[in-house]
Amino acid sequence: MTMHRTGTRREWLSARLSLLEQEKELTRRSDDVAERRQQLPWVKIEKDYRLDTEQGAVPLSALFKGRSQLLVYHFMFGPDYAAGCPSCSSIADGFNGIAVHLENHDVAFSAVSRAPLAKLLEFRQRMGWTFDWASSANSDFNHDFNVWFTPEEQRDGGIEYNYRREPPMPKPLAGKKVQQWELRDSEGPVEQMASMTGTDVPTYTRDRPGVSAFAIQGDDIYHTYSSYARGLDGLWGVYQWLDRAPLGRNETGVWWRHHDRYGAS
Repeated sequence: MTMHRTGTRREWLSARLSLLEQEKELTRRSDDVAERRQQLPWVKIEKDYRLDTEQGAVPLSALFKGRSQLLVYHFMFGPDYAAGCPSCSSIADGFNGIAVHLENHDVAFSAVSRAPLAKLLEFRQRMGWTFDWASSANSDFNHDFNVWFTPEEQRDGGIEYNYRREPPMPKPLAGKKVQQWELRDSEGPVEQMASMTGTDVPTYTRDRPGVSAFAIQGDDIYHTYSSYARGLDGLWGVYQWLDRAPLGRNETGVWWRHHDRYGAS
């Protein structure tokens, strides 16, 4: 017997119409927030970032591929990782389908990570992905956009992520929890996430996820927007579906895996 409240079709329709008004208000609010994103001032990029791609070492401008806008997903994949972050990988499972549409709407797309390009491309092949992926191994790109931090910053409380300064990493790390960018309403065991990338806790958490937007006008590139942590929630496609499922996200811990590791012992 179901443990959830039941009712008649008439009762369901009345409750659904009430919820519909809230959904419409959320959509209108989302439109307003999107417009405010577009009104942010642009900041000219003065540094000459060089990224490793399948076409060789190229400037950031090459990632635009002739388009006026560029979206970058900061994928957690450090040089010491054996596999990409499972959370980033779950998000990236949706990239193949959208990239072609973005590119035909004057928006280029690329993931960027610190691992060497060969390691990124090997993992991309394993996952069956085709989107562009560049390595920032030889540049300050990830550090400058607040998605990678040094061991000293981690130890001394010098990490500023998601527009907030973090305290020094506690010791010992066993049993500690990671920030909310891993779980929606609770904190998940960081050791479990780190183990799926073949790293330890400090190494895993020096890299962080994010998304950044850029515009190019003539020879000038501008940084227009960045978001981190729960700001990526709307890009995580599986959660948008789960939010519409009968039990919602229904999670008590880190349940997701690399999509080729479900069922593995």
